[in-house]
Amino acid sequence: MPAPAVNQRVMKGGEFLLESCPPEQVFTPAQLTDDQKLVGQTAEEFVEKEVLPLVPELEQHKEGLMPALLKKAGGLGLLGGGIPEEYGGTGLDKVSATILAEKLAAYGSFAVTHGGHAGIGTLPIVYFGTEEQKRKYLPRLATGEIIGCYCLSEALAGSDALGARARAELSPDGRHWILNGQKMWITNGGFADLYTVFAKVDGEKFSCFLVERGTPGFSIGAEEKKMGIKGSSTVPIFFESAAIPKENLLHEVGRGHIVAFNILNVGRFSLGAYCLGGAKKTLQAAARYAKERTAFGKPIAEFGLIQAKLAEMTARAFATESMLYRSAGMIEAATESAERAGDRTARMMKVLEEYAIECSISKVFASEMVDFVVDEAVQVFGGYGFHEDYPVARSYRDSRVNRIFEGTNEINRLLIIQMLMKRAMAGALPLVPAALRLADEVFAAPAAQEPPEGPLGPEFLAVTSAKKAFLLAAGAAVQKYRDRLADEQEIVGALANVVMEIYAMESALLRSAQAVAREDAAAAVMAAAARLVVYDGMDRVEKQARTALEASVEGDALRTQLAILKRFSRREAVDTIGLRRQLAAAVLAVGRYPLEGR
Repeated sequence: MPAPAVNQRVMKGGEFLLESCPPEQVFTPAQLTDDQKLVGQTAEEFVEKEVLPLVPELEQHKEGLMPALLKKAGGLGLLGGGIPEEYGGTGLDKVSATILAEKLAAYGSFAVTHGGHAGIGTLPIVYFGTEEQKRKYLPRLATGEIIGCYCLSEALAGSDALGARARAELSPDGRHWILNGQKMWITNGGFADLYTVFAKVDGEKFSCFLVERGTPGFSIGAEEKKMGIKGSSTVPIFFESAAIPKENLLHEVGRGHIVAFNILNVGRFSLGAYCLGGAKKTLQAAARYAKERTAFGKPIAEFGLIQAKLAEMTARAFATESMLYRSAGMIEAATESAERAGDRTARMMKVLEEYAIECSISKVFASEMVDFVVDEAVQVFGGYGFHEDYPVARSYRDSRVNRIFEGTNEINRLLIIQMLMKRAMAGALPLVPAALRLADEVFAAPAAQEPPEGPLGPEFLAVTSAKKAFLLAAGAAVQKYRDRLADEQEIVGALANVVMEIYAMESALLRSAQAVAREDAAAAVMAAAARLVVYDGMDRVEKQARTALEASVEGDALRTQLAILKRFSRREAVDTIGLRRQLAAAVLAVGRYPLEGR
């Protein structure tokens, strides 16, 4: 499918910390084309009609059922979104791929299975395969004729992927790679046909190989006993002198880390979309139950504390949705405007490297958002939420793993700041000049700042101040620790939290301002959600920035820095109870997330 034109300013990765753009240049769900909506509708109908009725059998691992569903999905074009049309795929643009992932997420185990195949199980070949490898495997992966998976983790090498012990050696005749070792937690491993496996050539050079099922010396362990996503396949796999054809090396010897980390960037962003879809479905279940369940003579939906839960679930989903589609539009716009040398796939890979920060933000923020949503949904259901006959119990169990795979949230927090600092040192992101300008500003006589015009002016001013708070705290941390900052993980984590809050707040505001400008019927609800996101987000920004400052500065200097931070954190009073009631009313009026496609 050709990519639609995206009216999106092409910002660099991480540049949102220093600059913004007009609301009309940010991509939002309101700009989805009919073709993109059709992709989402097809995916949603497939899950509703084909997958959800089979959940009991899928949870019991009925043999052959999940692979059969994948093949059905392939027949509808739901597996080939990342595969170019010339290799049998649908070649979806980034926005379409985002809505596809979101709409497939109603059942967590299927979402994980789909991502393990169509995402990280297929894209290594799309981005790094030879022409022969692409023509051999991609058309069959697109239809589900064969199923793929991604084999990176090991028992002693999870987050530390480069610590892998699996090794490969070239056979004496030079025709095969001989693999030895094992891999753990392999999604789709129990029924996959093609395995993307990482191992060290001669125990040193981290590399990647394509291994077909049935290869002598290759074996599959028993299904893991998991807390959640029980319907998906997760197994260990083993290699005992497994002979892999020499031509099945993927990319280059010693360049496996390039494959691994680029594919993880894709996976992290897609995971955010899956989490968003799961959160919306859970919110729908909670809203409908709240309207049906009575206590003390009336539906529990009429109780203020239940409404507050529904409202907070909605606000966090709105922030997540806003940042995801903003990022998707930004990635797509950058891909389209990139230098035309090379094909679209090569350009997309370079763009994903550019936006690795935003991909990590999407993964962390969305996975923690959906965990909050399912936890509150269980509370809305009360005792029944703890019962396996109700869907929120399964959603609660299924959601927890999202904070672990595709790089733990702790690792991704470290990566966010590491990548920002790397870009700053390379001159790709002018953080240092911005910090110097801020120093000049804060020590000058403080002038009262007027908020921008418009109903969300105070909130936009708050986000501008949050960016200054980040520069203040990050500057202090860098000044004290310099190249040792990476070892101060608590400080790095606090700074990453500030970065994520800024991206969420600004994305929600820009989307809301766009809705206000076009006089959308839901603009008032969006504005309420955005104001909540900003008001509560600023509390977290101040706390996290303070944490970083207090670990980086001492004495009078600290007191001065904290006074400056307090100035940046100042904002107008907001009736958050009223805003939450407004959001809850919108949710209950439709019995689901109220801003779909707006």
